[in-house]
Amino acid sequence: MASLTCFLNSGRRAVVGALRRRIHSTPSAPAQVTVRDALNQAMDEELERDETVFLLGEEVALYDGAYKVSRGLWKKYGDKRIIDTPITEMGFAGIAVGAAMAGLRPICEFMTFNFSMQAIDQVINSAAKTYYMSAGLQPVPVVFRGPNGSSAGVAAQHSQCFAAWYGHCPGLKVISPWSSEDAKGLLKAAIRDDNPVVFLENELMYGVAFEMSEEAQSKDFTLPIGKAKIERQGGHITLVSHSRHVSLCLDAATVLAKEGIECEVINLRTIRPLDVETVEASVMKTSHLVTVEGGWPQFGVGAEICAGIMEGPAFNYLDAPAVRVTGADIPMPYAKILEDNSIPQIKDIIFTVKKTLNV
Repeated sequence: MASLTCFLNSGRRAVVGALRRRIHSTPSAPAQVTVRDALNQAMDEELERDETVFLLGEEVALYDGAYKVSRGLWKKYGDKRIIDTPITEMGFAGIAVGAAMAGLRPICEFMTFNFSMQAIDQVINSAAKTYYMSAGLQPVPVVFRGPNGSSAGVAAQHSQCFAAWYGHCPGLKVISPWSSEDAKGLLKAAIRDDNPVVFLENELMYGVAFEMSEEAQSKDFTLPIGKAKIERQGGHITLVSHSRHVSLCLDAATVLAKEGIECEVINLRTIRPLDVETVEASVMKTSHLVTVEGGWPQFGVGAEICAGIMEGPAFNYLDAPAVRVTGADIPMPYAKILEDNSIPQIKDIIFTVKKTLNV
């Protein structure tokens, strides 16, 4: 009887051991993570990894951030690492730039990038130009981050896209993420970069959840700055976008696929440096190009992409003119029906694709 019990126990241990080995060897399933939580993870991991990193801005500490992106960080890292500031963008942006020059790695949050206009002298003249003007002796590793572009019902002074504004300025790196993976991997890369980085989030994307791979959930995960991603393969036309409008392009591509039109959708991820090579390769394959953005048409991101295609080898592959879908050339209205007609919608993308393909 004792030998039988011993045999059963050894068998039970073998089964349990096998199950444990199987559990530990099986890759974990992708997790659903919101853009807000991905940004929070990125800052948390970098604050933990590097004691020179700190966060400052309006309501980022005690209130957990206006959009709760910095939730829990103040309780974990305290007043010296998570700093609430007065409503003085030029002041705290200047503090961030000075701290970066002194060897720290500040993350400077603007409650919205519309308010960064108060601090643009610090961003451009103090941060962007210093490395060049010091002959490469003085790096300025600061990240300016916060929501950018149109939100919902906040009218003209809170609904501008600054991608083209900051993308125009040498000395800056400008990032415009779409997914949770973009947000985490690129923010971590931005914090580690020795250049000033403008990190343009989108308020309407904060609560959107995306699948994040096991790799993306790692503390070592970063994405290369300056490299676009093909989110959907297609052979008939190239759609190029950034931030929230990548979602609209993917939705439009799904509708068009039912009609036999296969769109290749490119998520730029980075505005400066711009990954023209990925766009060129796609245009050489599809022979058609449509750019989509929420900003104004004149001197915009789409205009720069179209100019790059015109001046490069992909021009000879175009079977139709490159076309831009943009926001309306007006300050953002407050009324919802006017607001909806002032920014690109899925129907606008579908209409433009069909017009470009002459179908």
